[in-house]
Amino acid sequence: MSGTAVAVFGSSRTEPNSPAWSVAKDVGARLANAGMAVITGGYGGTMEAASEGASENGGHVIGVVAPTLFPDRTGANDHVAEVIEAEDLLDRIDQMIRRAGGVIALPGSIGTAAELILAWNHNFLSRRNGYPVLPTVAVGESWRALSTTMLSEIAAEPGDIYLADDHAEALEWLLPRLP
Repeated sequence: MSGTAVAVFGSSRTEPNSPAWSVAKDVGARLANAGMAVITGGYGGTMEAASEGASENGGHVIGVVAPTLFPDRTGANDHVAEVIEAEDLLDRIDQMIRRAGGVIALPGSIGTAAELILAWNHNFLSRRNGYPVLPTVAVGESWRALSTTMLSEIAAEPGDIYLADDHAEALEWLLPRLP
């Protein structure tokens, strides 16, 4: 197994051969080449693309699946080397965050937003209680818009996540901060 695991969050609807697939695959590849394991939700879309990039580059891929939550999905994608079954959505996200030394949130929808917000809340509580934060980076304009609302309306802390314009900037910020 590689060293530190990085949780990669993103859309389950990302299509193969799309620009978003290429980005997620490159993220997985770069993480693997840096000696990191990749942990995702284990299914398709961005999760599969990041898993593919990591596995093709010798990285260890962990998939946290939730069979009772997604009964229509038939197991983890083919690139996952280690499958962890979660009981429900909160357990799934918790398992990913607890096993990760860092988080990168690529573009996605409400599920990705839930993952990012829970990582952000984890950092808020860690900082407040004197514990180290989990290096967390969000990629893209949609997360910048969400961040604006989080900061102005519900008193989230700006230093608890980093906002990157693209995945290259995100990895440049994230990799030096990993344990």
